[in-house]
Amino acid sequence: MNNNSSFGSIPPSPASSNSSSMASSEQLVLELSNPELRENALLELSKKREQFQDLAPLLWNSFGTIAALLQEIVSIYPVLSPPNLTPAQSNRVCNALALLQCVASHPDTRMLFLNAYIPLYLYPFLNTTSKSRPFEYLRLTSLGVIGALVKVDDTEVISFLLSTEIIPLCLRTMEMGSELSKTVATFIVQKILLDDVGLDYTCTTAERFFAVGRVLGNMVAALAEQPSSRLLKHIIRCYLRLSDNPRACDALRSCLPDMLRDATFSSCLREDPTTRKWLQQLIHNVGGNRVPALQGGGGFDHLMVN
Repeated sequence: MNNNSSFGSIPPSPASSNSSSMASSEQLVLELSNPELRENALLELSKKREQFQDLAPLLWNSFGTIAALLQEIVSIYPVLSPPNLTPAQSNRVCNALALLQCVASHPDTRMLFLNAYIPLYLYPFLNTTSKSRPFEYLRLTSLGVIGALVKVDDTEVISFLLSTEIIPLCLRTMEMGSELSKTVATFIVQKILLDDVGLDYTCTTAERFFAVGRVLGNMVAALAEQPSSRLLKHIIRCYLRLSDNPRACDALRSCLPDMLRDATFSSCLREDPTTRKWLQQLIHNVGGNRVPALQGGGGFDHLMVN
């Protein structure tokens, strides 16, 4: 007689659950290298990636896996222009991107990911302009990978992204993406600006500063028509950080949108005391007397275009 029959089956111990989970993740990772099994493996791993401990090192260190993920990415380049990306193609490559985001997020693989220049494989996706859902999903998932990199405050990450011209690609999405894509792209620019290297880079030339300022200004104008407190929060934080640079602060006295100075967004920010405080600080920073032209190039005013 089974002594356990009256008590039902004994649940597996946490240790055995973890080991079986690890075994299944290892099997799925192995299947990524098999073209016939890859699509299902991509789907299962992307769905369960939060459940698998140390999936990122496993993906990075297993033979041929990163090459298989990059193969998925490169294979859809031909359908980017002219835009012929199907929903099925978009879903499949976004599952591959979700696994790369896992690698980008993990402290043990983040710098390996950067040193292999893998983010550059995503830039063609950020350069697309089609507003169809498959393309929007592709851009949003690609931005998620970059967002995972900048979430950790690391000057080395910021320096890498600046060297690869990420800001113009983010500005493009901030102008034409969906609200969610605009929010993630603005968050990336915000995180770049919050690093001293990023702020200095953006404010080194008038062209860079006004490229960012023009897009932020256009977004503020658009938000007056269709408010989004989440997006507005990131825009205000970008402006506030720009005001920490003396030349940029001087320029903002002339080009900060009036809608941020008046009560246009008061109802939008009613439930957000943090952003209200940022906006008050921004207005305080740019509201003083004009600073004299700085040595070594002066202010931006001579290049300002109204």
